[in-house]
Amino acid sequence: MTDDPPFNPALLPAGFVDRLPPEAEAEAAGVETLMRVFAAHGYDRVTPPLLEFEETLLSGSGAAVAEQTFRLMDPDTRRMMALRPDMTPQIARIAATRLPDVPRPLRLAYAGPCILMDSNRGDGERQISQAGVELIGPDQPEADAEIVALAAECLATLRVQGVSFDLTMPALTTALVDAGGFDAHVRGMLMRALDRKDAAAVERHGGDLAPVLIRLLHAAGPAHGALAELAAVDLPPAVRVHSARLAATVAAIEARVPGIRLTVDPVEFRGWQYHTGVCVSVYAAGQREELGRGGRYLSNNDEPACGLTLRPDIILRAAPPLPCRTRVFLPWGTVPEVGASLRAGGYATVSALGDEGDARAEAQRLSCALVVVDGQPMPVDGI
Repeated sequence: MTDDPPFNPALLPAGFVDRLPPEAEAEAAGVETLMRVFAAHGYDRVTPPLLEFEETLLSGSGAAVAEQTFRLMDPDTRRMMALRPDMTPQIARIAATRLPDVPRPLRLAYAGPCILMDSNRGDGERQISQAGVELIGPDQPEADAEIVALAAECLATLRVQGVSFDLTMPALTTALVDAGGFDAHVRGMLMRALDRKDAAAVERHGGDLAPVLIRLLHAAGPAHGALAELAAVDLPPAVRVHSARLAATVAAIEARVPGIRLTVDPVEFRGWQYHTGVCVSVYAAGQREELGRGGRYLSNNDEPACGLTLRPDIILRAAPPLPCRTRVFLPWGTVPEVGASLRAGGYATVSALGDEGDARAEAQRLSCALVVVDGQPMPVDGI
């Protein structure tokens, strides 16, 4: 005998969920909408595997996602394998090893699930969906702008309202702190204080650099105001190059997407650790979670690249519901041509598997709005 409670077959590990109708269908439709927009701009789809050998997945830019990676042993080779927590390092690998001779700029798109060790996004989920693009080869503001413009078009296509793009430049903060000559312990405390936006702690640990860092903390906000404040700060030349690139990227984005809502936070450095230049996080009014994030990084073989990964599951919570196919019940004996014509017209047909008797009642039971009568779809409530 055992005192253990009976096993619940519906129980799933924390952070994993079943997606049921209509949510699963809506997410799949949303992903395909995003992929159509990507393809229309010349981004070719690739499909990397969910699982790779550990040393492959976590090499190059993939080393930055090691702490979020599930590992398991391959029973055939006895080598360790890893489940991807993010698809960007895989695209970097594909570009360097499978597509090295394809002319640059190389434009790639992808979509699929990822697995996280724990939820670092605030939504509690450890299996997440991603859909994104990577632009590999050029290192210029116009490339960064193309990625942001593409995300803006995707969200407009899905009718997401109140979208804003928050631009950051992690390299600026890192270069500024490195120029201060702090020892490792003080540097760690200072970086944590900046991450928490704790001005008092920055004052304690920042030494002679504290006034500049505090001024940068207060520079966050709408892009033009933040850039004006940043331009007025006395920065070393090695740091000024990063602020200049940030300003050039803002100008390139606004030229490509007039009226876009941009904010700038010069001290923010959240995101995957592999980002090396301008980074972006995407938000929507009333939505706590990020709709996506991306930025500039070095692909494998130190090739310049930038990209942006969207979260279709979160986007669909911010977007108006996608229209569902109207369901039409086909009573027993309906000729196949009627069903084929309805499906070609965008309907979803549900066929009877036997003589159900009351076709209207059966249509209602199966959540069909229409039922075929004399070869024509009729409202269930109207017959």
